[in-house]
Amino acid sequence: MSVATNAARLIGREELASALQESRAQLLGHLACFKQALQTETLRIPYCIECNLPLWEAGHVAWFQEFWIARNPEKHLGHLADPTCERSNSQLPNSDALYNSSVVSHAKRWQLELPVLEKTQAYLSQTLEQTLELLAHTPENDNDLYFYRLCLFHEDMHTEAARYMANALNIALQPESEQMWDALGNRAQISQATLQIPASRVGLGTPAEKAKGFYFDNELGSSQHALPAFEIDALPVSHQAFLDFVEDGGYETPAHWSAAGWQFIQQKKLLQPRFLRKNNNHWERRWFGEWRPVPGHQPMTHISRHEAQAYCRWAGRRLPSEAEWVAAQAQSQAFQWGQVWEWTSEAFTAFPGFSAHPYRDYSEPWFDGRPVLKGASVATHARMHSPAYRNYYPAERNDIFSGFRTCAL
Repeated sequence: MSVATNAARLIGREELASALQESRAQLLGHLACFKQALQTETLRIPYCIECNLPLWEAGHVAWFQEFWIARNPEKHLGHLADPTCERSNSQLPNSDALYNSSVVSHAKRWQLELPVLEKTQAYLSQTLEQTLELLAHTPENDNDLYFYRLCLFHEDMHTEAARYMANALNIALQPESEQMWDALGNRAQISQATLQIPASRVGLGTPAEKAKGFYFDNELGSSQHALPAFEIDALPVSHQAFLDFVEDGGYETPAHWSAAGWQFIQQKKLLQPRFLRKNNNHWERRWFGEWRPVPGHQPMTHISRHEAQAYCRWAGRRLPSEAEWVAAQAQSQAFQWGQVWEWTSEAFTAFPGFSAHPYRDYSEPWFDGRPVLKGASVATHARMHSPAYRNYYPAERNDIFSGFRTCAL
């Protein structure tokens, strides 16, 4: 059994052009919401390790597209292009020094004199116009379209990151935040709580010579896994199930936590999950600046991997491996996913045969022990949903739309 990607990885010129325009319109809509909330043309926010400055995010997206498409003389070579080849000039003077995430550290971004909103919007417009003009004359093959697809998915990722930021900063994103809330609670009724997955052999990754369409470099290579039969939750753990753990003193019992997890909640002074509070014996959650009653059936979200592991110890369960998650998704139609990113027990590593693509910073620097997350969330664009996709964040991140499901020991 191998992992299939989705149709969005195969889109051609016409669909790409529409998708690039749609993604840019979403980004501009987010900027308008940030401007309304922050009441300034600079969109400044206090320094935060989990966030970026909104104007830096927007400028970086425009720069990334221009750098890899309009300014890239080897774009026709696709993933075989030389990332160090000499580039033409940017439409925005000094853009490399402002927006190249490979050389501009996270902390340094707060020290930069960034173009104000109007100039950033103009840069976004100019780069998209240039991209669409070039795309219209690009041959329809995987190498020639590689960087257009990469830039589309890159922008989708930053759109999702903007949703994380808005939620963390209590900034409304109407109507998106309401649509996400509805999607989070839209779980089909199922007859079984757990699934029995038979023994199987699972192939993770795709050999480069067999890859069709677009792949991220960390999805390529091949890793084979012989899995015994196992039991896994049909759904991610719900709010009600997780709050049973909280009510049972879960955040006050060191035995449930790893050493790193216990240190994490002590440093953060967490007595319950982030964005949750108890009000008159009823649990509420903060959602883009508004406190709402917690629907118990919703999947638990904004959970760090440390918290997921602590729940598993309390419940006498465990997190699935990446291969188990993939096997369950492929073998059972009752396996529901796509509302929350799901923590796994696996470290994010390269598959055998891995070779870094031109955007060197996408995967290789993060093979540092951080966990893999599978699936997608309500904040993720539908075209990014793929069982093959491998997300990765440090275990302590709880601002992202992350949850988990469990397996029997």
